[in-house]
Amino acid sequence: MTAASDGLALVDALRAGGTTEHVLAVFDALPPVEVGEAVGAWLGAGVPTGHPFDGLLERLGWHGKRFAGTEDGHPLVFRGARGTLWSVDPGRLPVALLTRRPGVARLPLVDRAFRGLLPLLATRAPRSRLRTVEHRGVRTAAMVYDAVPIIDVFRRVDDRTLLGVMDLRGMPRPFFFLLRRAPA
Repeated sequence: MTAASDGLALVDALRAGGTTEHVLAVFDALPPVEVGEAVGAWLGAGVPTGHPFDGLLERLGWHGKRFAGTEDGHPLVFRGARGTLWSVDPGRLPVALLTRRPGVARLPLVDRAFRGLLPLLATRAPRSRLRTVEHRGVRTAAMVYDAVPIIDVFRRVDDRTLLGVMDLRGMPRPFFFLLRRAPA
């Protein structure tokens, strides 16, 4: 097997999901990411582990993340009803409510209402920065949100794919996601 096919097999396995412990073991085995490697546009997908947030971002139209530079991060990019991409300001989202009651976002019509509110939640200004952090004993790239207590920590699956773990204060279990570099 080549490194590329190994990476694709791992991505497929992660998309299929697993336990938190299994995905943490995979995360721990992956190499770190340099901050500069994370600059660019990324397509996002959740990694199912039984976490209350599993499938939530996708249901709301999550597209991914965008880093114009190390100081210019857009942590939540969503696709609107007509296909328009919106960079959402995480400070305008009820993060504390979603942490305590994630099922609220799964109520009927919430996804449609969220997409209708995207223009009001959107921002052109960056809302995160890339930094090197030590996480689980490894120094690696992470996205530090400006307005909410979230750090997304990255490890490299292959040259075009990162495995991320969301560290959100008050959330006892990590939430995992994949980022695939968007085509230019």
